Amino acid sequence: MNRREFNRAAAAAAAGVAAAGNGFSLPLQGEEPGMKLGLYSITFLGVWYNGRALTLEEVVDRAVEYGYQGVEIDGKRPHGNPLDWPESRCKELRAYAEGKGIDIFGVAGNNDFSSPMPEFREAQIVYMRDLIRMAADLGTKVVRVFLGWPGVTFNTQSAEYDKARHLWEYTHKDFAPEQTWAWCREGLVECCKYAGDAGITLALQNHKPVINDWRDMIKMVKEVDSPNLKVCLDAPIMVDKSVENINAAARAAGKMQVLSHFGGEYQRDSEGKAVCSETYTRGTAFYPPFIKAMKEIGYGGYLSYELCHPLPKENGRTVGIEFAEKNARLAAEFMRETIANCEV
Repeated sequence: MNRREFNRAAAAAAAGVAAAGNGFSLPLQGEEPGMKLGLYSITFLGVWYNGRALTLEEVVDRAVEYGYQGVEIDGKRPHGNPLDWPESRCKELRAYAEGKGIDIFGVAGNNDFSSPMPEFREAQIVYMRDLIRMAADLGTKVVRVFLGWPGVTFNTQSAEYDKARHLWEYTHKDFAPEQTWAWCREGLVECCKYAGDAGITLALQNHKPVINDWRDMIKMVKEVDSPNLKVCLDAPIMVDKSVENINAAARAAGKMQVLSHFGGEYQRDSEGKAVCSETYTRGTAFYPPFIKAMKEIGYGGYLSYELCHPLPKENGRTVGIEFAEKNARLAAEFMRETIANCEV
């Protein structure tokens, strides 16, 4: 039994209960039960800022430094493509994270089951099968999954979404949405079988394309009807962020909610408090009602911070890794206070 497992066992014995809510892990000894903060490695993938990617060991170190309790590994190079992660390497990273007191709480797939080309869909299923194996070797229980995902393209300084989105739209324009939906369902059904064999839960995110809002996410989960498929409801990508819609989405997710993300750019106000900047927030008033709704459904899993959008330029150059470091640190402060101040 490693140190983290011992602490969890001790916490469970002291409490005399199983894991709280529908989270996948008990709090460590000395931690308060409830939602936990995670750092999604895409923040330091070297994609959106101008500079090198951190190694996953360095991401773990940043998580410790900034006060996160776990890390989520992005499932592409240079971080978490399963081609680069045999079982032995997974065990090395798992031991490193455990030694730092950090959970590897999830792996994020970048899959697209929606392609009209069967060869493309089959390649995506192979990728997900191998990603599920990698997640099991890392000791995590959750793999985030999409239905459709256009991808990103790279220029000399950072990535962009537009070209990939245009290509995705072009290849799908002659096919009915119902056909695309059916292809995605077939891919997800097959991957749920691999997940079941590995003891992994897939978490379907309410992310476009194919999924237009949380209702589509819930609809697909019900159609697949697998115990190994749950949901990843994220507030920032909801089109309708009204309190009423947030509450409805949370109630629909209920005990199926196993993962969530938050984003944005942050700065300190005149009092030194971490606040969302106006650069990329589109408002943050939705966070308190979302956190409150998560508490009401008993969600005890992770809120994972991600910085994964085109970043500002300074003197004609995309900002460097310092921008990501600042935002990851302030995001943890912001969300920790938001969670503490949201009462049910």
